[in-house]
Amino acid sequence: MRTFMRSLALSVVTAAMMSAAAYAQKPGGTLVQITQPEPPNLAPYISTSGPIGQVTAKVFDGLLEYDFNLKPQPGLAESFTVSPDGKTVTFKLRRGVKFHDGKPFTSADVQFSIMEVLKKNHPRGIATFKEVEAVETPDETTAIFKLANPAPYMMAALSGYESPIVPKHVYGTGDIKAHANANNPIGTGPFKFVEWRRGEFVRLDKNPEYWRAGRPFLDRIVVRFIADASTRTAVLEKGEAHIAGFGAVPYNDVKKLAALPSLEVTTKGYEMISPIVEMVINTKKPPFDNAKVRQAINYAVDRKFVIDNVWFGFGKPAMGPISSNFEPSGLYGAGVDYTVADRVERANKLLDEAGFPKKADGFRFEMVHDITPYGEEWQRFGEAVQQALAKVGIKATLRYEDVPKWLKRIYTDYDFDMSSNFLYNLADPVLGVHRGFHSDRIKKGTVFVNGSQWSSPETDALMDKATVEADATKRGAMYRELVKKVTEASPVIYVHELLFPTIINKQFKDLIDGPLGIYGNYANAHRQ
Repeated sequence: MRTFMRSLALSVVTAAMMSAAAYAQKPGGTLVQITQPEPPNLAPYISTSGPIGQVTAKVFDGLLEYDFNLKPQPGLAESFTVSPDGKTVTFKLRRGVKFHDGKPFTSADVQFSIMEVLKKNHPRGIATFKEVEAVETPDETTAIFKLANPAPYMMAALSGYESPIVPKHVYGTGDIKAHANANNPIGTGPFKFVEWRRGEFVRLDKNPEYWRAGRPFLDRIVVRFIADASTRTAVLEKGEAHIAGFGAVPYNDVKKLAALPSLEVTTKGYEMISPIVEMVINTKKPPFDNAKVRQAINYAVDRKFVIDNVWFGFGKPAMGPISSNFEPSGLYGAGVDYTVADRVERANKLLDEAGFPKKADGFRFEMVHDITPYGEEWQRFGEAVQQALAKVGIKATLRYEDVPKWLKRIYTDYDFDMSSNFLYNLADPVLGVHRGFHSDRIKKGTVFVNGSQWSSPETDALMDKATVEADATKRGAMYRELVKKVTEASPVIYVHELLFPTIINKQFKDLIDGPLGIYGNYANAHRQ
């Protein structure tokens, strides 16, 4: 059997080195993080809304963690082995781990979390654990995943952010989608939930019984929610807050903050995310059920203008649903090029062919563009799209709602024409890309999946084959074909590959210590 175990000797040496390093650090302290907008809940096991994970990744652990090369590292699982046929994965779990309520963590919690929570309710877990038929628990420290087919991508999705392990004795009672602990999370992570003052902050305190000896170094994390963008910039400048990422700071303020001696700016910590800004079109609603109309919108969007003027250069044009970050692995391929010089002319021609001529007022038809409620950049993006669509005769009205209303409108009610959004590619296309247009991801009430409701037998088949294909070359060819078909159909407009800047106060170190960045647990974070 292939094994991915860390030796005991290496663990001991590493622990000794980290303990020695701790003597050079200031113990304790409070880290203030800015998260924008405020999360709709603290239930990452049923929602992948971006702000949630920025808070709860400190509360919940996963079976594994990852280094900057995206290689798995021990988490709640000390080691794992994969059988030669790829259909059995055995995890050896840590002994002596306790949940925040003092109850022990066992293999039963892993079985419950995977089979009853994530596989059934998590927007991405539906795909991640699709092949898992059972989780066997021969003893309290062994969890054996039995798979119908090999699923190598699963091993990249076992972090506390992506696949949190929850206590069965807490979440096993009641409706998981409306659980009493949805806003009072209990995990095994380095920080314990204390309180949530709506509109103000979430407070997390050090877990004194955390399983990783000597961690965490910080006493407390306060996650602040500040609606006003200029205030978010000001509190970082004054040292009243210490870290902000995922666009919480207006992009036009980033360079100003980077010039201050007390602050630094990095784009590290998003390697396992690869966000792509997109616009989801409701393909079940006329006139958007017409592919030519969707293609025209695709041509109309001025990607270069958006990148330069809305996101101040933090990005590059997207050529399809798969990020160019996958190019080294051979999984990247460009689709239809909608950035051509005559794109406006092409858009007008397609709309004429679709049967929507311009009327006396210069417009062909009207629509509503629902803006992602994640800050001022998204409002400006909506305005840029509105102007671009007007040039081809489409009158767009902008609508901006709070996060819960927006999520319900797009993914439960399907009561929209087009909505801006951004989805993560994550560590493998199976995890982050398939959910956007596979038939089995059309799941009413599940957020950040196939909101366009478009799919085809051909693209479903390509994704299904790529999921279990072990040959990287063949898999890459499948994805290149997939990208061409999806971009031609245009159920989603892929605008640009977004680069997030993270602003950090230099008095804190090791905040960004892995490819998930702020979605990490801050167990190693410390003052200097």
